Amino acid sequence: MTGIILLGPPGAGKGTQAKKLTEEFGIPQISTGDMLREAVKNGTELGRKAKAFMDSGGLVPDEVVIGIVKERLAAGDCAKGFILDGFPRTIPQAAALDRVAEELGKEIRFVLSLEVDPDELMERLCGRRTCTGCGAMYHVKFRAPKEDGKCDKCGTALIQRDDDREETIRKRLENYNKATAPLLDYYKTTGKIRSVMASGEIDAIYGNIVKILR
Repeated sequence: MTGIILLGPPGAGKGTQAKKLTEEFGIPQISTGDMLREAVKNGTELGRKAKAFMDSGGLVPDEVVIGIVKERLAAGDCAKGFILDGFPRTIPQAAALDRVAEELGKEIRFVLSLEVDPDELMERLCGRRTCTGCGAMYHVKFRAPKEDGKCDKCGTALIQRDDDREETIRKRLENYNKATAPLLDYYKTTGKIRSVMASGEIDAIYGNIVKILR
């Protein structure tokens, strides 16, 4: 097994499924945020460039992100394969990733598109609650606290984060559809894309993913 890309809108469960794949196949889950933080922490040349943009509140340019992706994919723990979660986000990034993979002698074998009904996405995201004390996550329907509005672990108040409010989520989904959804058409031409219905039980969704990969 080599490279796997997980595509899907916010709330589709990419991170959850990536963690399960990592445990079963022993290959790393790689997110753009993780890569940037690691490069900054390690003080690499690209990490220093990225930090300058991050510190000023700007977006890190594609050429810097791609360079960091290349550094990360060249690491020893990616020898058997890797899971890209949240990258690429645009067609130029996808084209650059193809070039990087070829240079490193790696292959993107599967592009999994996690598809969820928009109403279910809204329910998943709007129902999330976060502890202001310890950061524990809850959901009003799927993982409710024992006492309404209070964290089971530390008793601190739970809040709905601004980015989990309906108006914000609608904007996030709109941005996703504009920027990232065209990737589906890009990858359809490669024959590598597979659709995964990502509604319902987490384990059932994961079972369908494993069937595709095997």
